[in-house]
Amino acid sequence: MPNDYTGEQKARGGRFAVVVARYNEFVTRRLLDGALETLIAGGVPDANIDVAWTPGAFEIPVTAGRMAQSGMYAAVLCLGAVIRGETTHDQHINRSVSHFIAEISVRTGVPVLFGVLTCDTVEQAINRSGGNKGNKGAECAQAALEMVGLLKKLPGGRPK
Repeated sequence: MPNDYTGEQKARGGRFAVVVARYNEFVTRRLLDGALETLIAGGVPDANIDVAWTPGAFEIPVTAGRMAQSGMYAAVLCLGAVIRGETTHDQHINRSVSHFIAEISVRTGVPVLFGVLTCDTVEQAINRSGGNKGNKGAECAQAALEMVGLLKKLPGGRPK
């Protein structure tokens, strides 16, 4: 029988950082609310959650990187909403942000979660931030809790 490693969606200590873009705040605020509710329901005390606001999604990686490198956080959640406009600007933002978030996570060993919506329309963004498609901020927080638990169980990890 193989060894099976899974994380739980309950916090066992540690601090959590949430980096959220102010651009499209009518959407990102809802993502943040979902993430905070989920973290708190998962056992993270309110005082163990730090929220950093960036001007936009493009600035999320540098902020998330600083927080992940600090050694203070069990996980860093990245929340934003990039909505397609008349040009391909959104594609460049999405590609850069997703690439660097993944790189930060691998480089630091800290779960850095991608909760940035990449939508074609405002309606899609609203639906994914608490509308009929759920709340991607809450899903991001659930994944953060699970990853923290999983990494604590894996060999060679460092406890947070």
